[in-house]
Amino acid sequence: MTATPILEARNLYRSFGAVTAAKDINIRIQSGEVVGVIGSNGAGKTTFINMVTGFLPPTAGEILFNGRSILGQAPRKITRMGMARSFQVAQLFPELTVLDNMLVALSIAESGYPSFLRPLRNAARIERAETALAEFGVAAFRDHPVTSVPQGTRKLVDIAMALIGNPSMLLLDEPTSGVAVEEKFPLMDSVMQVVRRHGVTVLFVEHDMEIVSRYVSRILAFYAGEVIADGPPAQVLDDPKVQELVVGHGGHGRTRRAS
Repeated sequence: MTATPILEARNLYRSFGAVTAAKDINIRIQSGEVVGVIGSNGAGKTTFINMVTGFLPPTAGEILFNGRSILGQAPRKITRMGMARSFQVAQLFPELTVLDNMLVALSIAESGYPSFLRPLRNAARIERAETALAEFGVAAFRDHPVTSVPQGTRKLVDIAMALIGNPSMLLLDEPTSGVAVEEKFPLMDSVMQVVRRHGVTVLFVEHDMEIVSRYVSRILAFYAGEVIADGPPAQVLDDPKVQELVVGHGGHGRTRRAS
């Protein structure tokens, strides 16, 4: 008997007036998978991510999370159901320290929103936030304003904030975007070590084919709002259609960017 997918999209379609941004998207993701989403700009990747996380309603189709329809649910409700996400631009509170950002995220995870009637800081929360920062290797930045830490560290803090509520699935939108070349692999090593430790299913959008090839077990290739290939990295990246429309020509797709 086939296990119920943790995430399933059925016949998803999304249009913006005369423009079709997504059509006939049918995807099943099983618990524990690490799935990369690739495609050129405007291919439909972000539209898909925004639909499954509640930021954009589909024009037609169905989205199931752990076998339950999540159509019409607000993003925060979907997060509390166990599907968290990070963003291409880290969603941090610039006036706060790294630790206080974590505490705000933890407060929201616990109650749905921070309350002025409930202190943000207490010993249990601080310990949990510090543990999360240590897991990602950024504990040394605990008391630094987030605006003063390196871009790679900000990305890790954003992902740590997404994971603080113990989700079962994590969606990452270009986790290495804007990060220095020498920081990309260490950043992804840190992220993947943590998600494996917690048994989190991962779906991430990425333009760097070297990152995708190294970390995912499966690739979804998007073009013009459709999934044109779905399978193991070697199979998808060697697909002639993917080579032509997504990663380039001549068999060098694994070392190039889809941009």
